[in-house]
Amino acid sequence: MPDKSPIHTSTKPTLQPFYSQCMIQKNNFTGINMYKVNLLSGMIIFSLTGCFSSSSSNDLAGQECSVSQQNRLLISELERDYLWNNELPSNINPDDYAGIRELLSAVTPDQDTFSFIMSRQEYEDIYINASFVGLGFGSLYNTDENVVQVRYVYDDSPADNVGLTRGSRLTQIGERSTEEWFQLVEAGQASWDDAFGPSQEGFELYLEWERVDGTPDDAYLLKQEVDTNTIMAVERFQVADKDIGYFVFDSFINRAAADINSAFDQMMGVDELVIDLRYNSGGLIRIANQIASQTSWQQVENETFVTYQFNDNYQDESTLFNLGAGIETLDLDRVVVLTTGASCSASELIVNGLRPFVDVFTVGTTTCGKPVGQYPTEICDDVLFAVNFQSVNADGFGDYFGGLAPTCPATDTVTTDWGDPADPLLAEAFHYLENGQCSATAEQQGQETLLMQRSLTDLAPAADPRDIILEKHRRHH
Repeated sequence: MPDKSPIHTSTKPTLQPFYSQCMIQKNNFTGINMYKVNLLSGMIIFSLTGCFSSSSSNDLAGQECSVSQQNRLLISELERDYLWNNELPSNINPDDYAGIRELLSAVTPDQDTFSFIMSRQEYEDIYINASFVGLGFGSLYNTDENVVQVRYVYDDSPADNVGLTRGSRLTQIGERSTEEWFQLVEAGQASWDDAFGPSQEGFELYLEWERVDGTPDDAYLLKQEVDTNTIMAVERFQVADKDIGYFVFDSFINRAAADINSAFDQMMGVDELVIDLRYNSGGLIRIANQIASQTSWQQVENETFVTYQFNDNYQDESTLFNLGAGIETLDLDRVVVLTTGASCSASELIVNGLRPFVDVFTVGTTTCGKPVGQYPTEICDDVLFAVNFQSVNADGFGDYFGGLAPTCPATDTVTTDWGDPADPLLAEAFHYLENGQCSATAEQQGQETLLMQRSLTDLAPAADPRDIILEKHRRHH
């Protein structure tokens, strides 16, 4: 069943549907939604049933999972729990829509680019099982050079086992060069799914690539089930007289709690910490709380990590910093976080939650801007992620729909492996920690970005976060 921890995640994943038959049963309490209050403290008070029970006045007792009944349940959920419920259309006719996805898209206001629906199995695969069938790497399509750049590789995957790393450049996929594939995709004659083949165990694919140092390589790879480790790299560096810890965190999912402990075990005693969240678009808030708490426990113990602001049906609720499953703590009073436009939601929560208590400096580009979150709610064979709350920190700040701007701007590139001091973001972080200020290059980038933003203000509408954080929905191969 879904973990009912509040979730800060990004926009709609592009996933294939899976079907099961069950709905959510909520305990009903007169006058107050104890379901929501107890979720905030990590308690689960729901159970899965064959369809709906009559225990809630909002349930459709004794009914099967027809389209009409699912639509009615969705309307009921939105009218009661949706953050912007006062902006929903009046007199919504559930029979006018082909399904809950169409209904959700039709009735939510334009400002909501975050609510979505996925199947129950998809939810479990992403947040619980943390696995998929593939080769075990993610990519960036470089149209300027007609190459596919490897952005990350999962441990012990087929890609990892043949030596692919972040920064590798694919030059051939199957029988065609990547240049041919780019031409076919551009002409609408093929897709990248055609290039990489089906997500089927045992499917064999031939790849040619250049390693980070330019050395050519090739191999036949067999697709298999891949476990998605959430820590991509852990390193310690000596910069001047400082011992600097560095780790790359990819996803706020269930298995992350143990992964984080392993990373912190390797960084005990560091003077400074760099957390790389450049591609992390969010997930479970309790995991974000664990990272923030383990980073600066002496500074944040008994302090408010986040306050959830709901619609007028509920009172706001605050959550303290909490180690959760965390064991070791670094107790730092300063942290550097690497960000890009793909750093979203729970990633932003770490930055915003810590800032009232420790110095948080960010390096990279402006984050995606999602200070809202959801409680997953099952509707038959699907899980609804409608925006339920806005989050603010202990200072009451949470208005960053335009993203959190970097302290020191730097441009992300995919030309080095994780932890390479030549990486532009990591190099800028080291410069800041060594000198106490941004580099001249970063200052110049910041001025250019500011001028660009001013020049575009009256010329174009604000960017849709769906476009800004497409990095979240990068495909696994």
